Amino acid sequence: MSPDRLRRELGGFLRAAREHTAPADVGLSADARRRTPGLRREEVATLSGVSIAWYTWLEQGRVAVSRQVLDSVCRVLRMDAGSRRHALELAGYHDETAPPADRDHLRRLIGSWPGTPALILDERLDIAGWNPAYHDMVLDPSAVARERRNLLLLLVGELQDAVPDWPRLVRGLYGQFRTGTDRRPDDPRVGDIRRLLAAERPDLTHWWECRSVSDFSPTTLEVRGVPMTLSMLRPVGTSGASVLVHTPAAGGTAVSGGR
Repeated sequence: MSPDRLRRELGGFLRAAREHTAPADVGLSADARRRTPGLRREEVATLSGVSIAWYTWLEQGRVAVSRQVLDSVCRVLRMDAGSRRHALELAGYHDETAPPADRDHLRRLIGSWPGTPALILDERLDIAGWNPAYHDMVLDPSAVARERRNLLLLLVGELQDAVPDWPRLVRGLYGQFRTGTDRRPDDPRVGDIRRLLAAERPDLTHWWECRSVSDFSPTTLEVRGVPMTLSMLRPVGTSGASVLVHTPAAGGTAVSGGR
């Protein structure tokens, strides 16, 4: 992992956040001469208590930043908890102490849910496991080439017919994908996924290039004609794995049987 690459990723993320922060959000008035979308660099620098030159270097990825100063910048840019955590992790202030997820335990866990489709996903949204209910009701991941066993790739490909409202789901998941992978700019698998997404759906280039990050929120849509709510669970005390659970939407009934 290259520190220079991480600094550039952080700089790009801060620049995007600055451009999406309205002057009114920080108590400034917008005048007719303002050409910069969002805040100006000098405004962020002044409100954060740093020099304009230094803040410019920060966005250009030319300097390291202390946690205290980055916290101040995040507050000025009105970042929510997920965006702030992402910025801190790009700067190297993330928790590396959590043990890796016990995926065998997770497979046994989701295997005990006979009527609840579930996937085990890593930080790249690669599929690390699934239960019989997912196999029977949604898709058999083992029938998909290993390089395509990624939830984003499946949603823009094999799962489009199963999930007609797939664009809404992909947008929510892609924010989490960036949250989990921006701090690994040299990861070859991350690069492969991005290239495949761009090649298969070039019409969505603006999505793949977007720097927005987010934690996936529960999303209700139809999966093979059944209204379901998709929720992302994170095992307590572990890192590197999440469980995507499909449950009947409010007012719906449990489903069973094959596709």
